Amino acid sequence: MPYVDGFLLPIPKKNLRVYKAMAAKACKIWKEYGALDYKECVGEDLKTPWGVPFPKAAKAKAGETIVFSWITYKSRKQRDAVNKKIMSDPRIKEMMDPKNPPFDMKRMCYGGFEVIVEM
Repeated sequence: MPYVDGFLLPIPKKNLRVYKAMAAKACKIWKEYGALDYKECVGEDLKTPWGVPFPKAAKAKAGETIVFSWITYKSRKQRDAVNKKIMSDPRIKEMMDPKNPPFDMKRMCYGGFEVIVEM
C-alpha cells in the first residue's frame, strides 16, 4: 500500500518565491531517489466556516500563507530508504541554511501516513 509524508508550513509571503525555487529542486531530488509523487501547494481558499482552518492549525502570523505538501512512496519501507538518502544528499544540505530558513521549522506540521483509500 502507498505511503505519504505530509507537511503543513506557514511561510512568509515575502519568502514564497525562494521557497518555490527550493521546492522545485527538492522535487527533482526526491523523484530521483524514487518518490512516486511530490506536490507543493500554496493556500488560495483558506477561509472556511467549519473545522479548523489551516492558517489556525499552523499558527500563521500576519503576512504568512500556508503551503500544504505531500510526497508519495510505494511503501513505508521505501519512504524510510528514500529519506535516509535524502538526508545525506549534499544538494539538500546546501539548500538548508539553518541561519536563514524560508519558514519557521518549529511551526511545520509533519507526519507519515498509510494510504487507506485510493482512486
